Amino acid sequence: MSVEQSIREKLAQAFAPVALDVVNESHRHAGHAGSPGTGESHFAVKVVSEAFAGKSRVERHRMVNAVLADELAGKIHALAITALSPEEGARTS
Repeated sequence: MSVEQSIREKLAQAFAPVALDVVNESHRHAGHAGSPGTGESHFAVKVVSEAFAGKSRVERHRMVNAVLADELAGKIHALAITALSPEEGARTS
């Protein structure tokens, strides 16, 4: 399974999101220091879930990081996180 698919499945299972975007941005970092050159090392995620309602930005990021701990420990070099409640997600659409 690809890293992107693993991220998508883990976030979907953990947060039952109303919206989920996983973008592989690795091509933008090819050749940069720390980039392993695998083509699956830099990602941006946007998760809209009721699980984030009433949580601070730091708490939300910690929640996402905990779900993706295995990937962050090895395969993922960089992860940009946007974690919103459904109410916040509706305002940004």
